[in-house]
Amino acid sequence: MAKRLLDCFASDFNNFSKKDLLESIMKSEGRVIACETIGTIRPMLGDVTNAEFVSAMGADFLLLNMFDVNNPEIQGLPETDPDNTIHMIKQLTGRPVGINLEPVDEEMNEETNPLWKMSEGRRATLENAKKACQMGVDMILLTGNPGMGVSNEAIEKTLKLYKATLGDQIILAAGKMHAAGVLTESAEHIITKDDVRRFREAGADILLFPAPATVPGITVESVRKLVSYAHSLGALTITAIGTSQEGADIDTIRQLALMCKMTGTDIHHLGDAGYAGMSLPENIQAYSVAIRGIRHTYHRMASSIHR
Repeated sequence: MAKRLLDCFASDFNNFSKKDLLESIMKSEGRVIACETIGTIRPMLGDVTNAEFVSAMGADFLLLNMFDVNNPEIQGLPETDPDNTIHMIKQLTGRPVGINLEPVDEEMNEETNPLWKMSEGRRATLENAKKACQMGVDMILLTGNPGMGVSNEAIEKTLKLYKATLGDQIILAAGKMHAAGVLTESAEHIITKDDVRRFREAGADILLFPAPATVPGITVESVRKLVSYAHSLGALTITAIGTSQEGADIDTIRQLALMCKMTGTDIHHLGDAGYAGMSLPENIQAYSVAIRGIRHTYHRMASSIHR
């Protein structure tokens, strides 16, 4: 039987199956923090990866944004074989690792910032998902970066494909933190109750919703209803700060943290845009203290990766 994630050490994660990891998250009762980082950007500490930095500040779960399975790049990582990149991140941090893959609809793609320029290794193809599994990824999140044109219909189709082939091997998560370039799916329409049902039926183990107050019209009550519905279908949930508010002041972060806790979510997500590449480190710690206190915050920060 899996331990609750709050109490896990690196050696526990090494032995977890997909089922164990989901159970461990559920047992933690809304006190799991996932931090998103971008490896292609120079790390905030130069020769230390942002993945290591967020882990040191209290992250339980790592989510790599813009990770290209064909050309894996994590700046600050010691030299290693490209296919060993995920294993090296796990070795250095002692954390489970997920990646974003994007089911892009080219007709809806309106990205103008070269930072988000799509590469073949970031697309949500079955081949890329298989590569991610082989590399040791624990979770694939189907979502979209700004302006990429990722629709809920495309997410659903991809979930069905992944579930049929990889469903027993890897955690499948799905949802959007913002409109991702689809204006008809913005504000309160980003993800609806019907989307939750369809995503779950298509194979999603975890549903992702915008955190309250991060997207116009997204309230505690609206997210709480979606979280409750997802739980009734047997899925876990993530509330995501993907609107650069991970770079807000600490008082704002604490408010967001408590609002997310009130929704009943299982996982709290902090995005990668403090400055660029990861959340502000002080906000990760402040968020952690707000939702689980100093005991569990310092336990996660202080635990050796050799345990």
